[in-house]
Amino acid sequence: MNTDVPKQIQVGLVGAGCMGRGIAFQVKATPKMTLAWVCDQNLTAAQDASALGGSEVAGEDFQALIDEHPIDVLVEATNSIGPAAEYCLAALRSQAHVVLMNAEVDLALGPLLHQVAQDHQVTVTSDAGDQHGVLASLIAEADLMGFDIIQAGNIKGFLDRQATPDSIQGEAAKRNLSPTQCCAYTDGTKLHIEMAVLANALGYLPPNGGMTGPRAQRVEEALQLFDFSNYGDTPRIDYLLGAEPGGGVYLIVRPKKELPPEQAFYLNYYKLGNGPEYILYRPYHLCHLETPKAIFAAMEGRPFLTQSRRTCDVYAYAKRDLPAGTSIQHAIGSAECYGLVEPHQSHKIPIVLLEESAVLTRELLQDQALTAEDLALPDCTLTQLWREQEQLLTSTQL
Repeated sequence: MNTDVPKQIQVGLVGAGCMGRGIAFQVKATPKMTLAWVCDQNLTAAQDASALGGSEVAGEDFQALIDEHPIDVLVEATNSIGPAAEYCLAALRSQAHVVLMNAEVDLALGPLLHQVAQDHQVTVTSDAGDQHGVLASLIAEADLMGFDIIQAGNIKGFLDRQATPDSIQGEAAKRNLSPTQCCAYTDGTKLHIEMAVLANALGYLPPNGGMTGPRAQRVEEALQLFDFSNYGDTPRIDYLLGAEPGGGVYLIVRPKKELPPEQAFYLNYYKLGNGPEYILYRPYHLCHLETPKAIFAAMEGRPFLTQSRRTCDVYAYAKRDLPAGTSIQHAIGSAECYGLVEPHQSHKIPIVLLEESAVLTRELLQDQALTAEDLALPDCTLTQLWREQEQLLTSTQL
């Protein structure tokens, strides 16, 4: 990453939770970056994170902070979607670049944010340290080395689709996470959101029927656990369950057809096996430690990932039988819903849209998808922006 930027980069941070605090002191530790301010609805949390990052400016009023203390880059690290979108739009319109540590708003409104960024000659990018950002870096390296991507894969340690915030409280406390956050990790929704962001940005798809997530002991087993012959010409997304190295990501690749057959000799010599598919992997992702890479990339106009289309989405499914009249709010990491990535289907409800309260009009059975017939989306900022994005995608055929 070229860090030869002409000035000290002024970074604003919204969200002072677990990841936000890490970003704050990582920015402080990075040459040519200064933490300008921290915003959070919890003023004490904002002040603590600001102090960690070497800044004296913190507050609860985002618009006041960005107006009074202009920035070069905003890092969005909240757990919200609708409010996060408003922060991002305000930053872009003030001609600040945006780095999204928030995969939920990235998935929900990425194409709209991309268009607004273009209109204001700035950049919006996914973060570099979450799995989808790390995969983007690995994909760029693989392409440079002359590989075609067959599958982009994540590694998940544990999965319980019926987890609830109550059932996961103990694990959440160990990890300094809210029960809702921890639940979204445990039930797989977060994984599916991150992989959908990657797929939309690069034009990939889940395999027919959705990601399969076979259990494995080692990442190298991915070469035998998937039927790549059914993939066609479109790279697919998937994941392994329980494989080592935990916390890593991987790619299944083939040498490009125009390369000579002797490439296989070299790959075998380099201990990658006999082909025809090969596996490349990185055994870790470091979240906030890698955020400065995304900040530099945004300043240089070279996003890790940015969405201008939608090939797939993460749709809401019932965790248990849900009677008519059930109120669903903050569905990601809830006791009511989990999310699965699937190719775009207009009749199903994206889980990212279920932030404000919506009421089921009829009973849903466990593992049944929520559809437009089951509830009406609330009239809120998020759904208004979503509809604006739908018009954008339709009119521009992005």
